[in-house]
Amino acid sequence: MKQLISSIACFLFIFTFCNAQKKEIAYEQIFRDAPTTISKPLPDVLRWIDDEHYLERRAENRKTSFLSVDAKTGNAVSYEPVSTKIGVTGDIPEDGKNPSRSPDGKWVAYTRANNLFAKEISTGKQIQFTHDGSEDISNGYAAWVYYEEMLGRNYQAFWWSPDSRHIAFIHFDESEVPLYPIYNSEGKHGSLEKCHYPQAGDKNPAVKLGIVSVTNPAILWADFNEKDDQYFGPPFWLPDGSSLWAQWIARNQQELKIFAIDTSSGSKKQVYEEKQKTWVSAKYGIRFLEKSNQYIINSDKSGWDHLYLYNMDGTLSNQITQGAFWVGNIVRVDEKNKFIYFLAGKENTLRTDFYKIGFDGKGLTRLSFGDYSQSEILLSPSGKYFISTYSNTFTPPKMSLVDDKGKLVRELGDSKGIEFDDYDLAKNELHTVKTRDSLFDLTVKITYPLHFDQNKKYPVLIEVYGGHGLGTFNDHWSDDLREQWWAKEGLIQMTMDYRSSGHFGKAGMNYIFRQMGKYEIEDFMDCARWLRKLSFVDTTKVCFTGYSFGGFMTCMALTYGAGVFTHGIAYYPVTDWSLYDTYYTERFMGTPQNNPDGYLMNSPMQYAKNYKGLIRIVHGNLDDNAHLQNSIQFTNKLQELDKHFEMMIYSGVRHGRSHWPDDKKKHAHNEDYHFIYEHLLSKPMPDIFWK
Repeated sequence: MKQLISSIACFLFIFTFCNAQKKEIAYEQIFRDAPTTISKPLPDVLRWIDDEHYLERRAENRKTSFLSVDAKTGNAVSYEPVSTKIGVTGDIPEDGKNPSRSPDGKWVAYTRANNLFAKEISTGKQIQFTHDGSEDISNGYAAWVYYEEMLGRNYQAFWWSPDSRHIAFIHFDESEVPLYPIYNSEGKHGSLEKCHYPQAGDKNPAVKLGIVSVTNPAILWADFNEKDDQYFGPPFWLPDGSSLWAQWIARNQQELKIFAIDTSSGSKKQVYEEKQKTWVSAKYGIRFLEKSNQYIINSDKSGWDHLYLYNMDGTLSNQITQGAFWVGNIVRVDEKNKFIYFLAGKENTLRTDFYKIGFDGKGLTRLSFGDYSQSEILLSPSGKYFISTYSNTFTPPKMSLVDDKGKLVRELGDSKGIEFDDYDLAKNELHTVKTRDSLFDLTVKITYPLHFDQNKKYPVLIEVYGGHGLGTFNDHWSDDLREQWWAKEGLIQMTMDYRSSGHFGKAGMNYIFRQMGKYEIEDFMDCARWLRKLSFVDTTKVCFTGYSFGGFMTCMALTYGAGVFTHGIAYYPVTDWSLYDTYYTERFMGTPQNNPDGYLMNSPMQYAKNYKGLIRIVHGNLDDNAHLQNSIQFTNKLQELDKHFEMMIYSGVRHGRSHWPDDKKKHAHNEDYHFIYEHLLSKPMPDIFWK
């Protein structure tokens, strides 16, 4: 530890000396989006035109132009792109929702009053497929738990077949799902908003899968029992539209099956099955191989997320990727040459690299270069070139043209502005901290104050999320200039990860099964304890903050971790997992009925007696995700224990501050800043924030 402190001090002394004459970023540049020459945009590359040319959009003098750029030379000529985008809405009723154009562009499907409709664009002919829509029953319009947890916050629960002949949809019956009341205080008498919201252990919507045709509006129901306690993940149409593949997930989410549904009879045939002792995740992409009559699917059943090649009858052909790393998005499947191009964290799970591999699992080749994380890849039609956008913690984003051997051909852009090197920017360091059980080495990023003095004591600000598979730290450039402001004001800033972040695969995530919260907060405590041992850390001012799951973690930090963390700002937290929705919560926790101790021991209310320091709870009164009920019950517990805390309720807003009205958003930001100035920096907040 002494050697670490000495090396840090030496490192920062050199930088302080060299940067003594550099400029500091101004308030207006950070909080008011004032023009700056610190950074500049990268080229706006839209797509490849052919194997040697890509399409770039440029804006100059308020005019937008499109250019065809020679990949190898950079020579550009004017180009008028042909639009392939089909209009979405057509002419549907004003109360129509989720308009979706058929692939051939001839029809638009939509939901209205919880029924499913389609309209022929050329004739105006309308078809009403369902007629039982009501407050409790919906067709093709997602129940809340499906909208939030399974369909990417999308209410559309119907899917066109590729041949534009059929529409698959989910029918939801929520008559047995509890109605959750949300009080809206606006107006003289206020109003009550009711939503079918299944909390952990409650009844779920009864669901069934239907198929309709624009030539025959009669509903064909797939061969499932609506009364079974089950989920349907997003279905997949075969490329020729001849069959619908339906994802069936057991209520306990430890078993997933995929069935091929016959579009003429509704009968089903199993083509995939996966079981795990903890949980199985729904699939959000299957790649069908028309030439070999096979499909590619991802699974984390080995302990890491990998790609598998299956025959259409459900028998395994071979595992394509394997090893202690995760596979991310597939960029392209080249059936002709039997290659898969994909993103993965093989070299370093904190980064994303670009690879290709044969269908048979041979010839794994890294195509990206250097110690960078790839944020975007555009692959040319034949795979001869790709355009890579990449960065790391210490390097702002760049864009380059790379060939199929991974060789850099030409740098296309650098986001460093002409004055980047003229500014004194906060310095970052990466360290690893071993967990208390010695099983994991957790990555920690420290952002030091400007003009750092090892003889001073600095307060600490830690911001995390903490949810499974969503690590706070990844090795890429941060463009959040607020970090620079707090470094200028004298804060040590810290981000850190935990065993269930995804960086340790499914094996790391499995630790949270039936005890979501315990291992995450203990990992955060281990990292913070390591930091607290550094001589320049003010251990009386260690602030933890986060949103949603991060709000839950903040509440745990100030209760379970009260001896480590002294301050906290918790936004719309979950404070008792029995209050959150079925699909998300039960995947990790089981139900309150079969895991009562797990629910009890992973709630900050259980540890409220340990609370000390100061927490600030922030919530919107219309939050339909993590209900205000969570904060009310937690603060009620603190009141019963005569504990001091702060609380701010925002009227008329829901979950996720980024969606709040500008006035509420500004006020919330300023209240956060005021908390930091008063309790961490111990000085008045500058008046400029309130202007």
